[in-house]
Amino acid sequence: MLIKGMTLFLVVMAVLAMFGKLRLPGRNGPARASDRCPDCGRPKIGRGPCPCKTDRNKTGRRG
Repeated sequence: MLIKGMTLFLVVMAVLAMFGKLRLPGRNGPARASDRCPDCGRPKIGRGPCPCKTDRNKTGRRG
């Protein structure tokens, strides 16, 4: 009975993995150009400006 349950669990997990791949095919692909800063190439997080464009980072000080 335990082996039957483990086998069923593994089959269900495999089916869920297949549906995940079909539903989100480009999720692990390369990032779009709009997701990166055009100046430094870092990934942009949020809507604010890139950290390379702030005055604090241009002085060389941290924090």
